[in-house]
Amino acid sequence: MSRVSIVKCSNYEVGRVKEAIKKSIDHLGGMSAFVKPGEKVLLKVNLLMKRKPEKVTTTHPSLAQALAELVIEAGGKPIIGDSPGGHYFYNKKVLEGVYETCGMKEAAEKSGAELNYNTEMIDVPYPEGKITKTIKTIKPVLEADKIINIPKIKTHMMTVYSGAVKNLFGIIPGGNKMDYHLRFEDVRDFADLLIDICSFAKPTLTVMDAVIGMEGYGPTSGNPKKVGLIMASADPFALDVAATNIIGLQPEQVPTIKKSIERGLCTGDVKDIDILGETLERVAVKDFKKPTVKVALNFYNNALPKPIVKAINRMIKPKPRFKYDTCKSCAVCAKSCPPKAIEMKNGKPVLDLNKCIRCFCCHELCHFEAIDIKRAWYAKWILR
Repeated sequence: MSRVSIVKCSNYEVGRVKEAIKKSIDHLGGMSAFVKPGEKVLLKVNLLMKRKPEKVTTTHPSLAQALAELVIEAGGKPIIGDSPGGHYFYNKKVLEGVYETCGMKEAAEKSGAELNYNTEMIDVPYPEGKITKTIKTIKPVLEADKIINIPKIKTHMMTVYSGAVKNLFGIIPGGNKMDYHLRFEDVRDFADLLIDICSFAKPTLTVMDAVIGMEGYGPTSGNPKKVGLIMASADPFALDVAATNIIGLQPEQVPTIKKSIERGLCTGDVKDIDILGETLERVAVKDFKKPTVKVALNFYNNALPKPIVKAINRMIKPKPRFKYDTCKSCAVCAKSCPPKAIEMKNGKPVLDLNKCIRCFCCHELCHFEAIDIKRAWYAKWILR
């Protein structure tokens, strides 16, 4: 039976966070059960974009600092790293800016951890994959002896929820994420891709930043929501089941969990998980706001052929809508759009809905929250 440890943590004061993480990992056997002396450990944080910690878009640096210190105490060599999303070139200059803004540079300096600047990308055969047999990844993933996965609990406009499994998508280099979105535009296929990537990465431990999460229009344009927890598990699939239970999501609502159940990686039932520390009932968040726009209409997805499902989805699924009074004409949305459905005209983005695959990368990567997600009135009537 998989084990998930849950410990309360009221704020991001580093001492408090370290104490909570240590207590959480101790429930699982202590850091020595996961890290051996001399091992190189990649701390895979969520650095989706260049944003300050208070925006709650990225893993809070206090978790990176605390985990780095605990790895060092266990005799390991921590390296903090991730590959930010978007159209950006995956290079040292980009990483420097992201590390600085997201607080990871300071976390590394205070803890003694190394920051990853190795931007080499490698295609790795993965015959065990269900939907992809080759995974392009960043070299530090292959050089690390162990990976500690440090996701943040958030909602997500495409996958409904972003947590342990989804966080490993960050091992895909920079703009290559756009290629994967384009290849696997159906959310069910994309969920299978995320599971393949997570299974390939094989994180030895996942420690979730659930102190302050993001609700609503995540993973970048939602609102901060205090959950007040640190969660840990050797099983990222079980951790996601427990975390979604806490914020009120059902397994069938989350594509990655639904697909994990189909693939026998979890049952989706918290009764099959050994919950350590706090009970789920005591820490449940009753008013956590889910994405208000349903991305997929699952009631017909399995009943009709894919081409018909795709045609219906294009009519009824939500679409991006630009807020031109807020838009700064930076063109990040156009550059980050996998199918090139956005074109800049007179300095403003214009969407070709026929090309749009509803991956919502534009919404996710807009620095100015200048994109809303809207659906047609008849979709609202059907889904009411």
